Amino acid sequence: MDRLITVLGATGSVGRATLDVVAAAQAARAEPRLAIDALTAGSNVADLVALARTHGARLAVIAEDRLYPDLRDGLFGTGIKPAAGAEALVEAAARPSAFVMAAIVGAAGLPPVLAAVRRGAAIGLANKEALVCAGPLIKREAWRFGARLIPVDSEHSAIFQAMTHPDRVDRLTLTASGGPFRTRPLETLAEVTPAEACRHPVWAMGAKISVDSATMMNKGLELIEAAYLFDVAESRIDVLIHPESIVHSLVSFIDGSVLAQLGSPDMKTPIACALAWPDRMAAPVERLNLATVGRLHFEAPDPQRFPALGLARRALAVAGAPTVLNAANEVAVAAFLAGKIRFPQITDCAASVLADYETAAHAPHRVAGTLAEVLELDAEARRWAGRWLDAQASVS
Repeated sequence: MDRLITVLGATGSVGRATLDVVAAAQAARAEPRLAIDALTAGSNVADLVALARTHGARLAVIAEDRLYPDLRDGLFGTGIKPAAGAEALVEAAARPSAFVMAAIVGAAGLPPVLAAVRRGAAIGLANKEALVCAGPLIKREAWRFGARLIPVDSEHSAIFQAMTHPDRVDRLTLTASGGPFRTRPLETLAEVTPAEACRHPVWAMGAKISVDSATMMNKGLELIEAAYLFDVAESRIDVLIHPESIVHSLVSFIDGSVLAQLGSPDMKTPIACALAWPDRMAAPVERLNLATVGRLHFEAPDPQRFPALGLARRALAVAGAPTVLNAANEVAVAAFLAGKIRFPQITDCAASVLADYETAAHAPHRVAGTLAEVLELDAEARRWAGRWLDAQASVS
């Protein structure tokens, strides 16, 4: 029988890479046979239609209701069922496929991820924001329904693979490339353009995650995700800049041993790891040649250059604050990409909203224990971030 795969966020970089891995396995006639059940996308209806046709999906879902006629017409005569809207995304995640790749960017991916968790699915978690926003909720529901959370971010996949003795871990170390501005003079960061921020030196990614990598908010969110995913205190998680992106993360044990996972910087490797776990499968990636690489470099991150890391550590200390930090960052990144604020103001906005929340975080209604409460807190933080942006516009 075919092993059915659902890809949430199929038109993004991780979604496309997942489809490439599946197609390579199909071409090699590998066992178990993989097949695509459902594909979803946010608004890129043309690419969703093309991918659904190419990969023989059974269902294609576009998040924006208004695009349903375009999706329906594009799939006419194929036998592929079209659907649209937020509820349809959740229904796609709830279908009985064997594996769900959760690759929707941002907090929008949380409801479908939770739907997949609640049917006890095996989930490749590429949507770090789901755990950042609702880590305790997702972990609790995964235990309750028997879901498997398999990390797909290269750093968390590396830790997952190296975690041979979870009860004997001393520290975790997340590696980071440092992004495109690792050595750029600090006084010039206000001049950074969206195009420059999206030009990552190592990884090919979408605009939002590329900007997050440039501010290192991406690494801050990954730090929060690691704390939830591996049940390790923030004080025992380090971040190390590694420009070559060959060592994807490290696990230190109480006997002094350090295990690291290495590989060429290609998301198809952690995707293949998640798809096949606990087995291994071939992936269409360039094999690592350390003699060609020659040297690997490491350095501590500069807190002045990358204040987002400190914000993430602060957020872990207050219930609900990771949700607030993520929401404010999403709003600020969108404003930067639209040319409304300067690059350093992304973290300025996030810091301001986080500080506002910290002063009011102990009000009873702010304890986000359910999906509705998480989404309410997310919406409130976005309103706070919007007011911050309006205030900046009024003085500029």
